[in-house]
Amino acid sequence: MLYFTRWRALGIILTALVVCLCAVPNFFPEAQVKTWPAWAQRRLVLGLDLQGGSYLLLEVDANYVKKEKLEQVRDDTRKALRDARILFNGGVQIRNDGVEVRITKEADVPAAMTKLREVAQPIGGLLGSSGQRDVDVTDAGGGLIRLTVSQPAMIERMRKTIEQSIQIVERRVNELGTVEPLIQRQGTDRILVQVPGLQDPTHLKELLGKTAKMEFRMVDTTASPDQATVPADSERLVSASPPPVPYIVKKQVLVSGSELSDAQPGFDQRTGEAIVSFKFNTSGARKFAQATADNVGQPFAIVLDNKVISAPVIREPITGGQGQISGSFTVQSANDLAILMRAGALPAPLTVVEERTVGPGLGQDSIEKGELAAYVGSILVIVFMLITYRLFGVFANIAVAINVAMIFGLLSLLNATLTLPGIAGIVLTVGIAVDSNVLIYERIREELRGGRNAISAIDAGFKRALATILDSNITTFIAAAVLFYIGTGPVRGFAVTLGIGIITTVFTAFTLTRLIVAAWVRWKRPQTVPI
Repeated sequence: MLYFTRWRALGIILTALVVCLCAVPNFFPEAQVKTWPAWAQRRLVLGLDLQGGSYLLLEVDANYVKKEKLEQVRDDTRKALRDARILFNGGVQIRNDGVEVRITKEADVPAAMTKLREVAQPIGGLLGSSGQRDVDVTDAGGGLIRLTVSQPAMIERMRKTIEQSIQIVERRVNELGTVEPLIQRQGTDRILVQVPGLQDPTHLKELLGKTAKMEFRMVDTTASPDQATVPADSERLVSASPPPVPYIVKKQVLVSGSELSDAQPGFDQRTGEAIVSFKFNTSGARKFAQATADNVGQPFAIVLDNKVISAPVIREPITGGQGQISGSFTVQSANDLAILMRAGALPAPLTVVEERTVGPGLGQDSIEKGELAAYVGSILVIVFMLITYRLFGVFANIAVAINVAMIFGLLSLLNATLTLPGIAGIVLTVGIAVDSNVLIYERIREELRGGRNAISAIDAGFKRALATILDSNITTFIAAAVLFYIGTGPVRGFAVTLGIGIITTVFTAFTLTRLIVAAWVRWKRPQTVPI
């Protein structure tokens, strides 16, 4: 156990050295680090509780989610009855938080009931379904059938809306170039957004407040924007840029924004104005090519959140699946539109219900107290090890110092966010690392009391303590992994530093300490162990 080949010893030393060097960028100003090569710019990011930043609490519009669900049920009801060739009077109406339809012939009611029950889907999908359906179908008498969305179905739809919104909000925030934002669900209908280092959340609120529902539709040229009545299959919209210009736009969506694969801001080479270039996926490109081929010479509208961004005339079929949007954009507005198009549309509007800007002063106070706790804890551990184990305590303290440096190096390499709970995790790791050395040293003492000579006792101490060290650290690592996957926010910050600390602890407390002790044994050839 105490024998190391030259290459093995060199590999251990180089591993420790390289990982420790990854922490070096944290000791230089950020402006200076940015002048270094890209691979050398990785550094620790301070969390919101340490460096300040923006805190937003967003609320999903529950009424919009309910309205969307009822409209879906209405459309499915109409389609199901038409497919079954069942006649109904007065259309399908949304009333009293439900959908109502009156069947023309009383004799068709049983068949209609059977057909409409097919509209209802299992809550939670086919897998993991509780057996409940999302729509209750009841016969109200007189040929009237009522479809009511169940409460569990609304709860499930809200859950899915929140999950989808979190993904889209995360993409939008990341597009701003911020580092390690915290985005998580809070309660049943709210999303918490924390962005460290962002002191002015105005621009962020503007991006998150837009639903970004993009659609490509045809302009209805048969109707004048100034006329009072609008055809049933069209609607009146206004332009997004002032002054508002009215358009009559057909309701049919040719291609939706969900079929975009990319969007980038740029400049028109002919006019020099800011534009947004976009690209469709395979399905969207096919639909767009068909739509433009069928409507050459006609204007089509690019609609974002029910406002017309641009309404160009189709000069020729666009078969490449690519295009560009122009509309008196500034460089900032073109970039914002590209971000929204890439991130996708929110399933429901979000409203800012709480906003806070955390100043860096609070973070500095937390850093100072965290540093003080780390220094005091480390000094006490160092003194304890020196008093208890003398020279071997020095070896352990060297290993612990390298251990902490390696933790910061790995966190920097991962561009991880360091929070106040993360600092607590590092302080705890110091204790765990020393605990592994204590197990080894106490085992060596037992071997010495058992009559072994110095070198044999040291070798047996490391060998027999290994299983115990691995058992204790593996169980702690499992606990850290559970905290990371189940926990959120500060809990995750603690779990990350604890998990990384356990990995470095096994390396330094056993492998590196053993290398140091082996070098000392080879140099001194001791007859007794100063422990």
